[in-house]
Amino acid sequence: MKIYRAGDALPGALAGETVAVLGYGNLGRSAALNLRDSGVKVRIGNRDDEYADQARADGFEVVPLATAAGADIVFVLLPDEVIPEVFARDVTPELRPGSAVAFGSGYSVAFGLVHPPETVDVLLVAPRMAGTAARTRYLAGRGFWACVGVEADRSGRAHRRMLGLADALGALRAAALEMTAAMESALDLFVEQTIGPLLGTALMIAFDVGREAGIPPEALVMEMYMSGEMETVFAGFRTAGFLRASEDHGPTAIFGGITRAIEIDREELSVRFRRVLDDIRSGAFAERFQAEARAGYPLLNMAQGLLRGASHITEAEARLRCAAGLPDPPADRV
Repeated sequence: MKIYRAGDALPGALAGETVAVLGYGNLGRSAALNLRDSGVKVRIGNRDDEYADQARADGFEVVPLATAAGADIVFVLLPDEVIPEVFARDVTPELRPGSAVAFGSGYSVAFGLVHPPETVDVLLVAPRMAGTAARTRYLAGRGFWACVGVEADRSGRAHRRMLGLADALGALRAAALEMTAAMESALDLFVEQTIGPLLGTALMIAFDVGREAGIPPEALVMEMYMSGEMETVFAGFRTAGFLRASEDHGPTAIFGGITRAIEIDREELSVRFRRVLDDIRSGAFAERFQAEARAGYPLLNMAQGLLRGASHITEAEARLRCAAGLPDPPADRV
């Protein structure tokens, strides 16, 4: 696998070109600020809403999406399910021959939900970091990882533009892995739909079983994640390696972890994970998600209502924060 680092991008790779960032949400805002701080000329394409107001407050020129699509490089950072309709309506008709369109996720390209004209470069520049953290890491000089690639080179400058964009974002300060949009989308969705649900379900089951057995709920949420110990475990995976990080724990933890891991039905999990990956790669998941969006997000709204409702685990978190003098979560996360 090709891995790009700082120095692989040519100096002035984006010189003389304007980058239009479509969407000023969490990632769009951080991307636009990072690009501007790197000396890139940036304008924002966004509908007239609170995000557009924020972009203007940050000193950016904000124009309609169709106007922004006439830029030299169009960086699409809209929600995955929104992109197909917006791209067909506002972007495709305005793209100029020789320009480039870059996607912050391989989703729309991989599943044939967008069809860029055959006169433009098609790039993948997909940060592996949420927006706020991408901005914080950029300001700290650390950068963040990304997946990058060239889906189509019609200008002869696609590779240069791709690396220039990744570099200006701050991705090459860490590293960028070259891959196709299809591979990036499979990677992203596969981990989200296997590790995420499995870990989340394990935490909830452990909380319920422990609480029923008389372990204080506050102690359970503290031990599982609020102490920050779990964060150090994942940091150990990153710095020492997944297996070697186990040496940071005592014999009791290692013995218990190994013996319980042996009891897990690995074959059943493998079958489940392969089924998930096959469903993603076939495009079936994307079809269901696009249908969900067209229907007004009924399942997603129901799930969000449940997540935001009262629960034993949320109540335990609140009591622990209060007792320890910790701040409440931000209002927009409640």
